[in-house]
Amino acid sequence: MKISDFLSRTETLVNVRAADKEELLRQLAKPAAAKLQLSEDDIVAELLKREGLGSTGMGNGVAIPHARFPALKKPFGVMARLKRPIDFEAIDGQPVDLVFLLLLPTAAEGEQLGALACVARKLRSPADLTKLRGTKNAPDFYGALTA
Repeated sequence: MKISDFLSRTETLVNVRAADKEELLRQLAKPAAAKLQLSEDDIVAELLKREGLGSTGMGNGVAIPHARFPALKKPFGVMARLKRPIDFEAIDGQPVDLVFLLLLPTAAEGEQLGALACVARKLRSPADLTKLRGTKNAPDFYGALTA
C-alpha cells in the first residue's frame, strides 16, 4: 500500500492555521466530509473519541489522528502542514506541525493496519520530515509525501 492510494493532491494542505487540536480536527474533517459524504460533526466526534483513548501525537511534531467508519470502503486521508505548531498532547510533549488525518473502514483490518503503518513509516523518517517541512507549496508537499 502507498500513501497515494488514499491521499489525493486536493486533500494535501499547507499553512493551515488552528488554535488547538479540536479546531484543527474540525478543519481537516471538513474536506473529508465533503468528499466522503459523511457528517463533519460525526467525523470530529469519532476523532475526539479516539483522542480520548490517548493522543495520536507520535512525537517529532507529527500526529496521525484516525477513526473508523462503517460507511467507508477504503482508507481516506487528509494531510496538513500547520503554519504554527499546536499542542496535540504528543507522546514527547512537543507541539505538532504535521498532521495526517486518516479515516478507515470498520471492516478491513489488514487494510487499516497497512494504511496506518504506511503513514507512520513515512512520518517517522527524519529525512522525510525535513523534506516535508521544507516544501514551498501544496504540490511540492504532496510530492515529498508520496515519493
